[in-house]
Parts: sequence; C-alpha cells; structure tokens
Amino acid sequence: MTGVSAGFGRRVAALVYDLFLLAALLMIYTSFAILLAHRALLPENVGAWAYLYRAGLLVIVAGYYIVNWLRSGQTLGMRAWRIHAVSDSGNPLTLTAACRRVAWGVLAWPPAGLGVLWLYVDRDHLAIHDRLSGTRVIRLSAS
Repeated sequence: MTGVSAGFGRRVAALVYDLFLLAALLMIYTSFAILLAHRALLPENVGAWAYLYRAGLLVIVAGYYIVNWLRSGQTLGMRAWRIHAVSDSGNPLTLTAACRRVAWGVLAWPPAGLGVLWLYVDRDHLAIHDRLSGTRVIRLSAS
C-alpha cells in the first residue's frame, strides 16, 4: 500500500477520536476494578494490587493500538481521518513493528508533539516514532 505521509493535523484528529473510545474502555475497566476492591485503588488501600491495576491501564491502551493495527492497520480515529499505519515497505504491520510503534509513540507525543512534528523536517515526512519503528502513517486517497 502506498500513499502520501499523513500530516500532523490528521494524526492529532485521529488521536482525539481514539482518546474518547479509550476513555470509555478505561472507565469500564476502572469500574470493574473498584467494584472488586470495594474501595479506591490506591497503594494504601489495596497494596500491590494498585500497581497491577495501573499496569492493566497501560495494557488496555497499548492493546487497543496493537490489536487494531494488526487487524486492519487502522484505529477508529484513523478510519475517520482516512489514515493507515503500514511498514516502511507498505505491508501490514507485524506484531514486533506494532509494539515498537507503541513504545516509540509514547516518547514521541508527550513533549508537545515534537516527535510527531518532526515529520515536517524529515526528508521522508516521517515522525520520530515512524522512523524508529520502521513504520509510516499514510493518507488514503478518497474513493
């Protein structure tokens, strides 16, 4: 699959869409966890279980992206904004590439999106996490 590299605006818009869905998933997870614990999930209340709960939050977020990228190359937000994650060669992502993309993405987005804004100075229009994970996000043409 080939296409033009997706710009910063489309990536942010897709991320915002995904954040709404992720917030709902995390609220459901948290509700079940609180129901099981019968109290706030703080280390002073539930001990080491609080850390297991926090790890579960990370697994849900990472899992959402990895599963969607492996299944179709797109999350819900990416579908809405017509962008697609692929390998450098244009093939679907492998499990390793999807995991690397998540790991590097965690470092690329937080400092004010600077790792993603890098795509405007990169010769191939790749964000830092695209380059480091051997992946790219392309804009799909209108059908």
